[in-house]
Amino acid sequence: MYPIITGQLQQKLAQPLPGMPAQFKMAHVGRSLIPKVPEHAKLASVLVLFYPKADHWHLVFIERNTSNTNDRHRGQIGFPGGKYEETDPDLMHTALREAHEEVGVSIEQVHILGSLTSLYIPVSNFLVHPFVGITDTCPCFAAQESEVKNIIEIPYHWFFIPELTVVDKLQLSDQLTLHQVPQFTIDGKIIWGATAMILSELKEIIRPEDFSTPNIR
Repeated sequence: MYPIITGQLQQKLAQPLPGMPAQFKMAHVGRSLIPKVPEHAKLASVLVLFYPKADHWHLVFIERNTSNTNDRHRGQIGFPGGKYEETDPDLMHTALREAHEEVGVSIEQVHILGSLTSLYIPVSNFLVHPFVGITDTCPCFAAQESEVKNIIEIPYHWFFIPELTVVDKLQLSDQLTLHQVPQFTIDGKIIWGATAMILSELKEIIRPEDFSTPNIR
């Protein structure tokens, strides 16, 4: 592990988080009103995982399968994660377990740095808790075929390239097109919605220069 980097990032995540104002910089105008989280909201967690690859720190994403009609987020790109199960000791374990199931990351390989602001997703009634982790080597990813269409690896510094952040229309189906949607457009992939909102807060806390280190493997 990189102790200096790990300590610095832990300190940053331990400070008061920028929260919803940072998240809503990448929210669709339809989410301009902050919804009240209902008591019956389902709990979920995602893992925001940093790892070194090709001299840059990356984040891993999944492109969800389109075949599961019960998945309100099918076809979208997001962080590995899923629903809290009663057998999970806590929400952090949910994030680690789901990342292991969806992309094959060993739970023991990940060091949790902290958490970001929870985010309610009205369309699926999930209250999502993002946890930030780091590994000192590039994981050997393996997709869970039933849920994951593709594993997508993106250098973190790309999210700071202005040209890759746009506000544009987004066609979700033949019958539904959203307009004025903030999104990251990277290598033909579109990251928007809750995932973009989580990234928006993350960007205000952790910057690429926080990872400056020699001998990245």
